[in-house]
Amino acid sequence: MITEDLQKLYQTYLGEIPEEIVELPSSGSNRRYFRLTGVKNLIGVHGTSKEENEAFLYMAAHFRKKGLPVPEVYICSEDKNCYLQEDLGDILLFNAIEKGRATSVFSEEEKELLRKTIRLLPSIQFAGADGFDFSRCYPQAEFNQRSILWDLNYFKYCFLKATGLEFQEDKLEDDFQKMSDVLLRSSSATFMYRDFQSRNVMVKNGEPWFIDFQGGRKGPFFYDVASFLWQAKAKFPETLRNELLEEYIDALCKYKPVDRNYFFSQLRHFVLFRTLQVLGAYGFRGYFEKKPHFIQSVPYAIENLRQLLRNEYPEYPYLCSVLRELTELKQFKDDLKKRQLTVKVMSFAYKKGIPNDPTGNGGGYVFDCRAVNNPGKYERYKPFTGLDEPVIRFLEEDGEIFPFLNAAYSLVDASVKRYMERGFSNLSVCFGCTGGQHRSVYSAQHMAEHLHKKFGVKVELIHREQNIEQTFERTL
Repeated sequence: MITEDLQKLYQTYLGEIPEEIVELPSSGSNRRYFRLTGVKNLIGVHGTSKEENEAFLYMAAHFRKKGLPVPEVYICSEDKNCYLQEDLGDILLFNAIEKGRATSVFSEEEKELLRKTIRLLPSIQFAGADGFDFSRCYPQAEFNQRSILWDLNYFKYCFLKATGLEFQEDKLEDDFQKMSDVLLRSSSATFMYRDFQSRNVMVKNGEPWFIDFQGGRKGPFFYDVASFLWQAKAKFPETLRNELLEEYIDALCKYKPVDRNYFFSQLRHFVLFRTLQVLGAYGFRGYFEKKPHFIQSVPYAIENLRQLLRNEYPEYPYLCSVLRELTELKQFKDDLKKRQLTVKVMSFAYKKGIPNDPTGNGGGYVFDCRAVNNPGKYERYKPFTGLDEPVIRFLEEDGEIFPFLNAAYSLVDASVKRYMERGFSNLSVCFGCTGGQHRSVYSAQHMAEHLHKKFGVKVELIHREQNIEQTFERTL
């Protein structure tokens, strides 16, 4: 029995039996973890693969000698199935940034943890590779064509086929081969963590510690950057991701010169590859092993894939056509619709009241256009609205409308970007003037066209007092 074996190890190491043994929540692997409390708290690990356990034991000892923040292993069973290691506490980085993940607004404390983590990554990749015996890795000594095609077929068989999507395997395999060739342009003698993501980093006394690196091997450093910054459920907004990329590059420069153009051109291929590998894992762990955490993660990975496909990958034409079709499947589009932003833009007359927000969010922007010179005070403009050429010419030649609208654009653009990052579904933007006919109509019309052109979001435009409605459909 596992707990009895761990108890014996504890007693052998400390001379006393533990007061309590409690199993910890399982991860994606078949390894089981236990907390043994007593004269000293330790973590007991049981792994069904002796080779994988031996890989971890070697790596942990090697990294400790290099001064890297990994748990110390104190004792191991003779059969290498069980061992006791340092207890780093209960705080995963994934949980430490929980509020940021939920809102896509990361606090300075959360950002600092992420910065510390990404800056440590080159140390395990480069310093960790110094004197490292890659033949001790399991199941592969290095990132090579076999491991690449293994992961791509993992995606094909465990995820793509499970969706029911039809495709031509020979054409897909051709593009898989092309991707393998591109990725192998970046071969290097560095340690590739392989599953470097926030669930595999612990936080102890405010500092990050590396865990679960037993699947590591020799390979390109791009892979780990893609794994961490494009982790599906981490939900890093683009601005934060770019900031963390700069932190990584700065730390990387201590080990090697960086050609930024090549770095970013090559990284995007690893991001796509890692996304497919992750979907394969989600398919296997979720659809086949019925683990809910992995099923819940699928929509986030699909959204990552959608964003990636907004840029062309001309190297893989058939693969990309299949992936675009994949993201359009009903089961994934229905989830996307729940989280896509619609902006309602309205013009109105103040004398008839500020519009209510029918979504129940109870807010949004209300801009007062009445400080802008009013064409309505001139008789010749009274038959027209802000959609008609005479009023448009008056407002634009007068010029006051431009700084007013530019200020409004700046405020609303910032909100639209953040709402999209956070998965919010509704934003209200209203423009009011005296009669809801000239200035507010012009402003609302231009705001709607501006937002649709810049962000591709769905915009519902309503000129309330003119009884005019227009919908700009989503082009994302």
